[in-house]
Amino acid sequence: MPLILNIETSTTLCSVSLAEAGKVLYSKEVNEGFTHAENLHVFIEEVLTKAGKSVKDLNAVAVGSGPGSYTGLRIGVSAAKGLAYALNIPLIAVNTLQIMAAMAVQQNKSDVLFCPMLDARRMEVYTAIFDKNLHIVKETSAQIISEGHLDFFNQGKAICFFGDGMAKCKALLQQIPQSSFIENIVPASVALAQLSYQKNTKSQFEDVAYFEPFYLKDFLINK
Repeated sequence: MPLILNIETSTTLCSVSLAEAGKVLYSKEVNEGFTHAENLHVFIEEVLTKAGKSVKDLNAVAVGSGPGSYTGLRIGVSAAKGLAYALNIPLIAVNTLQIMAAMAVQQNKSDVLFCPMLDARRMEVYTAIFDKNLHIVKETSAQIISEGHLDFFNQGKAICFFGDGMAKCKALLQQIPQSSFIENIVPASVALAQLSYQKNTKSQFEDVAYFEPFYLKDFLINK
């Protein structure tokens, strides 16, 4: 059964988990701002040790690929690529918004659309829309949330919003018919575990040499 190390650093949450065939053996995370540089490699070592495994046991390494924080993504992807290259094992990348959607589906079993939102400063969000099976309805994009400009989210079906981007524009989103909300969803490696296992089964791997995070927008020096 494939043993996969899962890394998620797209937001302020630094999260690492070790999973076997999609089942999490051990996880470690902290949400104390951007402490990824200090914590990530310590967490990787800890989850392996606690699970009684070593890096040589890994069959693949997976990472949340973005969108999200430039710094967080750079640190997480660099670590994942380094491990994949050094161990000569596959690299798996999963869209951060899909990871969030997978978490929301676990909380809301209704036949609705799922719309993760990550804060992209001011009234802009990184977002996408998925169905209950995590199939893409609307591709990942940066959207400005404003009065009278909510057509992106009007799909003629009930829709559930979540993520830190949702919190800042909830009042506007409530104007959308059949809208609902889930609080406190932050992309975590435990949700990445099942998605990375599915990709591993289908051999959906990245080219370690050329893979880059999905920043979506150019880096801003004050972000």
